[in-house]
Amino acid sequence: MGMGEPLYNLDHVADAIDIISDNEGIALSRRRITVSTSGVVPQLDALGTRTQAMLAISLHATNDALRDVLVPLNKKYDLEQLMAGIRAYPGISNARRVTFEYVMLKGVNDSPDEARALLKLIEGIPAKVNLIPFNPWPGTDYECSDWKTIERFAAILNKAGYASPIRTPRGRDILAACGARRRRKRPDRF
Repeated sequence: MGMGEPLYNLDHVADAIDIISDNEGIALSRRRITVSTSGVVPQLDALGTRTQAMLAISLHATNDALRDVLVPLNKKYDLEQLMAGIRAYPGISNARRVTFEYVMLKGVNDSPDEARALLKLIEGIPAKVNLIPFNPWPGTDYECSDWKTIERFAAILNKAGYASPIRTPRGRDILAACGARRRRKRPDRF
């Protein structure tokens, strides 16, 4: 994570996974390798077919209007296309669940209604949802949801049968948390 969009470089990502999973390499099981993408839909099938890697999706929103802002790639591959690509991902099952990554933004995507919209969006997909407290940086317009709000959001997902661990924030004090380092160089993008 943090190295750019892997599905724009699928040949090299697939080669790296082959090496990592080879007995002459690190010999790591492909079921322990997860590729995180913002959702380059045309490459999802090839990723699953070529690598058998687990899939993680940087989702962060339950509607196209908000996701267009938070994940600009959504303007090219909207939620309808993305969800169809995920549902068709090779090998998806209860043993090979999709991970949805969802950053918690105060007053933006953290309401109980958003949690219910998320459930509707991922309905029928074997999945878990990683809830990520937002890591602020100087000059951002966003704030992290408060802990009680995140826990309430998680409880709605859990009650519906989806595991929804809350990631422990680390590195905030030195702007080294997820997303913070990139922001220093590109303040115009989330």
